[in-house]
Order: sequence, then structure tokens, then C-alpha cells
Amino acid sequence: MMTIGEAAGATGVSAKMIRYYESIGLLPKAGRTQGGYRTYGHTELHDLRFIRRARDLGFGIEEIRKLLDLWRDRERSNTEVKAIAQRHVEDLERKIADLTAMRRALSHLAACCAGDGRPDCPILEELGA
Repeated sequence: MMTIGEAAGATGVSAKMIRYYESIGLLPKAGRTQGGYRTYGHTELHDLRFIRRARDLGFGIEEIRKLLDLWRDRERSNTEVKAIAQRHVEDLERKIADLTAMRRALSHLAACCAGDGRPDCPILEELGA
């Protein structure tokens, strides 16, 4: 068994986030010592690593909740897991397209600005339009 600080160190998930995940039910409430300290075992450490990796891949809390439920269900079909992953890939592709368009627009505006100390600025003009 580990304390919250040890679990945080072992999983790369901060103690604050561990408490948050417990508060929203993503993790079950931790066991407690007689002194009231939270304790975590192998199952909780696995779940925390799972959550951290899913967050690193950009999954949202509800997606992670569903993926954890599917992970825990040994009778599951992988069809739903794949569908969640595919939807997430599609969301990422939309975000990438949006960010690419923003980068292009801002690069164009920056190229149009002389940056020579004069008051006229195409960047500010575009933002104010």
C-alpha cells in the first residue's frame, strides 16, 4: 500500500489530481489508515497510470470513464473501444485543421505587419474588425 504522495510519484499523477479523480468517481474512494491517510494498492496504481496515459492522448474525463469501465469488464467487446478511439482521432483531426488554419491566418497577419514602430498594424486591424 502507498500513500497519496507515493502513488503520485509512482504514476506521474499529482496528488491534487488523484483527489479530483476520486471526487468525480473516476477512481474509487481510497482506503484510509487509522490516521486518516489515503492508501493505494496495485489496482489503483494501474488505474492512475491508465488515466494518465489516456489524458496524455487527449481523451476527456467521460471518455476515460468509459474506457476504464471497458477495461474492467473482461467480457467486453473491443468494438466499443475502437469506436471511442476512432471518434477521438476524428476530433483530433478537426482540432489540427482548426489550429493549422489559425497558424496560417496569424502568420499571414504577422507577415503583413511591418513592426517598425508606426501606429498602423494589420494584426490589430484584423482583430478589431
